[in-house]
Amino acid sequence: LENGEKIYKKCGACHNYKKGSKAKIGPNLWNIVNRSKANIEGFAYSKSLSEYGGMWNYEELNNFLFKPKKYIPGTKMNFAGLKKAQDRADLILWLRQQSDNPVSLP
Repeated sequence: LENGEKIYKKCGACHNYKKGSKAKIGPNLWNIVNRSKANIEGFAYSKSLSEYGGMWNYEELNNFLFKPKKYIPGTKMNFAGLKKAQDRADLILWLRQQSDNPVSLP
């Protein structure tokens, strides 16, 4: 969790994670694990992400965080990605905790 919180600092320039906080350049990440993609009311998602559909489950988050623009071409997320699998796992574990009811681990 400690490493995940450190890695989140890269995300924090564009995303909030606290419950009820407003979107920044990117949407709020509170309760992201198993949330529907492109579902924050009033946030202008890219057409490609809106049409991609599905849930931000562990596998989807891992794939997206590896190389966002490769995984969902046309996404507005301007982030190169996290190359190390352990960094992605740690970040996702930390994001999982940002919820009133964290999703069970796989």
